[in-house]
Amino acid sequence: MNHGNGRLCVERSLALHREVAERLRRDPRLLELAKTRVQRWFEDGSAHRSWATAWSEVLEGGLDEVVALLIDRSERAHDLRQVSPFAGVLDARTRWEILRRHSQLAGRA
Repeated sequence: MNHGNGRLCVERSLALHREVAERLRRDPRLLELAKTRVQRWFEDGSAHRSWATAWSEVLEGGLDEVVALLIDRSERAHDLRQVSPFAGVLDARTRWEILRRHSQLAGRA
């Protein structure tokens, strides 16, 4: 198993969610979109109920709690970022630039 690739995936996810956190700070209304998505998860089962419950609790904690989780390096935060209600917040170009930048950094390591 290549642990370098696993670390790269973690760092990419963290970088993407750092950008989401910045956008949330600029536009807290994005929280409502995430809450709507989580509610849809409960209704249609598109994400396991345990993920929907966990995200629902985080989102109810307010902006500061959500931002803190998005940029946290804990195992819990990592796990939650794998099933993120913030999909679609970043446009394709921004996502691509973040992923490209992290691929280049990994190539230098």
